[in-house]
Amino acid sequence: MDAAKIRVFLLDDHEVVRRGLCELLERDGDIEVVGEASDVAEAMHRIPAARPDVAVVDARLPDGNGVEVCRRVREADSAVAVLVLTSYEDDDTLFAAIEAGAAGFLLKQVRGNDLVEAVRKVAAGGSLLDARVTGAVLERLRSGPPKTPELEVLSDQERRILALIGEGLTNRQIAERMHLAEKTVKNYVTRVLAKLGLERRTQAAVLASRLLG
Repeated sequence: MDAAKIRVFLLDDHEVVRRGLCELLERDGDIEVVGEASDVAEAMHRIPAARPDVAVVDARLPDGNGVEVCRRVREADSAVAVLVLTSYEDDDTLFAAIEAGAAGFLLKQVRGNDLVEAVRKVAAGGSLLDARVTGAVLERLRSGPPKTPELEVLSDQERRILALIGEGLTNRQIAERMHLAEKTVKNYVTRVLAKLGLERRTQAAVLASRLLG
């Protein structure tokens, strides 16, 4: 009987949340929580050993975020379905989660029974992404940034960085928005300025506003 159970791994920095999820998921006997972690480092060490069918991960963690965990888990084993849980609605996090290969994205306000059904659904190979949202994501991925001569020298990631500079975001804010390390963003900004022949960040912001709107 145990072999037929859905194996689930829980990643959340609050112990009380993990305990509640464990009790909820194991209530009907067809789901087994095979491991848990409170941060990214611990999760990346334990998930491969636990070999879960589904990983339920919090979007925000003390040493990183659930989207990056999703990406790394899926790269290591595409058979693991990842459900990203978050306490707030955030389109950028949603888009990032989908691009990282998440099978579902749920608000923590979700009803208990709906969460259990979500785990069962993604374990069976289904998806919990609303059709309207999925369509918007696919369109965003297809269209990409506007093609202009000035931007041809930039990679897609560098164009996204430039667009966020145009919004007036700091390196730290860009890092949070794109789920990158702040040092990585700083390196990207340096490359963007160099490629565009600019000296100051304000020049990049003006250019972004003109070209990207």
